[in-house]
Amino acid sequence: MPELPEVETIANGVDVRVRGRTIISVWLSSKPEPFRSTPAELVKALTGSTIEHVRRVGKHIVVDLTRDAAATRRRSIAASRKAKPWRGQWLVHLGMTGSLLVCQPDEPTPKHTHAILQLDDAREVRFVDPRRFGRLSVLDLSTEATSKTGRRDSGVSAHDKGFIGPGQEPLDISADAFRALFRGRRTPIKSALLNQKLLHGVGNIYADESLFRAGIRPRRQAGRLTAKELERLRTSIQSVLREAITLGGSSVSDYVDASGEKGFFQLEHKVYLRTGESCLVCGTPIRRILVAGRGTHFCPHCQH
Repeated sequence: MPELPEVETIANGVDVRVRGRTIISVWLSSKPEPFRSTPAELVKALTGSTIEHVRRVGKHIVVDLTRDAAATRRRSIAASRKAKPWRGQWLVHLGMTGSLLVCQPDEPTPKHTHAILQLDDAREVRFVDPRRFGRLSVLDLSTEATSKTGRRDSGVSAHDKGFIGPGQEPLDISADAFRALFRGRRTPIKSALLNQKLLHGVGNIYADESLFRAGIRPRRQAGRLTAKELERLRTSIQSVLREAITLGGSSVSDYVDASGEKGFFQLEHKVYLRTGESCLVCGTPIRRILVAGRGTHFCPHCQH
């Protein structure tokens, strides 16, 4: 499943290519699983909207949209001049095998394409997801319901500024806030790191790699880690994530960026998927165990 570095890489790549473009038309597949908002809601929100920004929030790609009020509904010329532009967001969760590609219209369309957004320069934004665990939804930020309740029918957290994600952002979380996340928690630290309501964006790969760099065993009880250990873990998470973003993420399965290119951080993995291989630090064979049902890799000597 794409994690924070992969989603960041895709979002940045799409943003560079499509910011400022207007969506002319929308095609959606007949498969219902990828659509958290209804097809009608998706088409209505996306068609005619201009892409202001594409960015990452947790493991979601957030596409900020705007549209002149006059294009949203019929009004007199005087009224349309006073009306505020419509604002919304297209939310893309890649699931396990999803990708978001920017393509020329004559490029072959992959078999498992579930959405195609045609842009005003004839290029297309395509959402491809073979296993259909990804989800597409829209938020209407101009509605009173979004700004007051903070939650839409799509089931995502939002406020008047839009989608905010389920947890805290790992790249800029403070030391105090990080310690507070795990205070009193009896679950293994690996499980806690995978809890998106605590720290969104970190998944299996980067939890394993961060715990290795911090020298912490994945089954240690989260609430019993010392302040010093938690600080090592916080800085390790941020270091690993930034390095992975620089290298375009980890391509260990289906992940590719907005151009269809693979990442390179898998070449820097110290423990993930290296079961039985020698630790690059001490030479001890890397072990694999299950923590919360997830394959977990660590060095028995370097991690305590």
